[in-house]
Amino acid sequence: MRDQDTARGHDGTRITTREAAELLGVKPETVYAYVSRGQLSSRREPGGRGSTFDTEEVAALARRNRREPAGGSPAAGELSVRTSITLIEKDRYFYRGVDATELADRHSYEEIAEWLWTGRLRPGITFTAPEAAVTVARRAVAALPEHTGPTDRLRVAAIAAATADPLRFDLSPQAVLGAARALIPTLVAALPPLRPDHRDEGPLARRLWGRLTGRDPDETSVGALDTALGLLADHDLAASTLAVRVAASARAHAYAAVSAGLGVLEGPLHGAAGGLAHRMLLDVLDRGTAAPVVADELRAGRRIPGLGHRLYPGEDPRARALFCVLEELPAAAPALAAARDIVSTTARHAPLHANVDLALAVLTVASGMEATAAETVFAVARTAGWIAHTLEEYEERPLRMRPSGRYAGARPPQPLPR
Repeated sequence: MRDQDTARGHDGTRITTREAAELLGVKPETVYAYVSRGQLSSRREPGGRGSTFDTEEVAALARRNRREPAGGSPAAGELSVRTSITLIEKDRYFYRGVDATELADRHSYEEIAEWLWTGRLRPGITFTAPEAAVTVARRAVAALPEHTGPTDRLRVAAIAAATADPLRFDLSPQAVLGAARALIPTLVAALPPLRPDHRDEGPLARRLWGRLTGRDPDETSVGALDTALGLLADHDLAASTLAVRVAASARAHAYAAVSAGLGVLEGPLHGAAGGLAHRMLLDVLDRGTAAPVVADELRAGRRIPGLGHRLYPGEDPRARALFCVLEELPAAAPALAAARDIVSTTARHAPLHANVDLALAVLTVASGMEATAAETVFAVARTAGWIAHTLEEYEERPLRMRPSGRYAGARPPQPLPR
């Protein structure tokens, strides 16, 4: 769509898309994004071929952008980034204004990904991996040492898939969306299936199931995995998401941005917590009670995995939603009981509530998965959110994620070292 270069309202206070973009210092596509997010209003003039904008409204937005280069009004020492993707409140969180737990209860992971990326639901959508990308990703993953962890496998698969996409440097929204719809199923397809009769059919959760457990993929269990994927798709600016936005700010392509997120996710304070909770649940089930297991953790000076979250004073809404689904799964009853025992036992020491890592551990234990499965689920799920943040960051000023260092070293000039 092109605007007339001279299109203006009768009062002379309206400007074209191109002029608005110049005033804001962004691309015309970003102007339309501002409109879709409700940050700008537009209208078509009679006889005009494009949208026009109120000059004062555009100028006010430009002033806000200059005043808040990274986003909102952060507390002292805290980074804040303006985003329209996820809002977290004290006991709820929302994807583009819609309760995320309700979305995960009613829609598939792929549908939720589309909602995060475009603000539109596409009922019944499935993602298909290109054969060329799958071939090169599987070859790269197969070459890794046998003990390689899931996040390393996924990161290698992401970079391998990038090499099979000659259009990866096209950062236009449609090109990035196409890459995203291909990348996520490629990550799953690159992981080796655990059953020789596995077939890559159906929704993504079903394809992922066969790579996490050798059990039959019954509808209820696969549905629980699909719900977990949807609940974990995004969670505002977690550490891995911030890394993704930094990469996108430097205009790294989507595959590289996702790889940056995977690198951070491997840290013990982020993506590995589900695996720790999985092992703790197995220990509780083996001993028959949570008391000695909790005591061992506290004696060692460790936090109890799967409990507490800095953003939720009460129970993590993701845990609450996933526990509800798992209650419908007969095989999950022992692990659910163990999780409740952990929470009640720890409550004598500190008022901590279950977080999503504990709920995810119940799913992985009940489904006969390895402890590393939680990390795989987390990584695959969060890729949808990373892509959403990548798309949003591409609309912002390049290289804005470049903070200044506060030098605290020796005062110069210092003599040359001997």
